[in-house]
Amino acid sequence: MVIKVRVIPDSDDNEVVSRIGSVLRVRVVTAGISAGTSSDERLNQSLRRYLAEFFDVRTNFVNILRGAKGKEKTIEISGKSEEDLRSVMESIP
Repeated sequence: MVIKVRVIPDSDDNEVVSRIGSVLRVRVVTAGISAGTSSDERLNQSLRRYLAEFFDVRTNFVNILRGAKGKEKTIEISGKSEEDLRSVMESIP
């Protein structure tokens, strides 16, 4: 499944704020990730981990296709059936 994500960085907690169609607005905590990485890399690592947890797949099944250096990203999620992933998406208000 391919989704679009609008990231809100440096939040107090990881959470999906809203969904419009297949576009998610996601708050992401970036603190606590190794200081040697750039802010974009920290944001991407946090986002991949959170989305993997949210969709209940392994982190390596969450791939950033476009937007690695921006706040608007195109992400591919695999590791579950399309139907299972859609049901998770539909559960978001």
